Amino acid sequence: MVNFPGHPPISAAHRRINVVGTSGSGKTTMAANLATRLQLPHVEMDALYWNADWEGSPDPVFRERVAAALASDSWVIDGNYSRVRDIVWGRAQAVVWLDYALPIIMEQLLWRSVRRALTREELWGGNRESWCRSFFSRDSILVWALQSYKRRRRQYPQLLVAPEHAHLAVAHLRSPAQARHWLASL
Repeated sequence: MVNFPGHPPISAAHRRINVVGTSGSGKTTMAANLATRLQLPHVEMDALYWNADWEGSPDPVFRERVAAALASDSWVIDGNYSRVRDIVWGRAQAVVWLDYALPIIMEQLLWRSVRRALTREELWGGNRESWCRSFFSRDSILVWALQSYKRRRRQYPQLLVAPEHAHLAVAHLRSPAQARHWLASL
């Protein structure tokens, strides 16, 4: 399914879009591609949250950064941070929900983690993923994805039917192939 019951579909006319989904679903890739396709700025929420040494921003600082990043009239932002959802969804016109099966997410996340550990790619705040952090730590992104997967799948349908979110157009994408087709159709 692409449309979500009770919400209009997303079109190229939407100028403020939030891409959400479980860690590893491809939120940043989809948001970057969507932003390019619609010629909108791309905002990466992780870049607003993470400081050096994997230190998360305090809520007031994070909320201020997000509000400033979303002050313009057009953007595509990726991320699920509930502590700023009121800001993001309050300004958003649309939500793209990447709701893929767990094996797909885990495979994507595994390969992303291996690539980042091998290349020592610099991420937000100068941080880098390591073998230890990705695979052998209580802060492992793989463990986080396993822990948060079911919660996200229960949470988003409940959030999207809430009256305060009735204004959002929604694309509910269930596979990478469906996501590619949907993006190409905009």
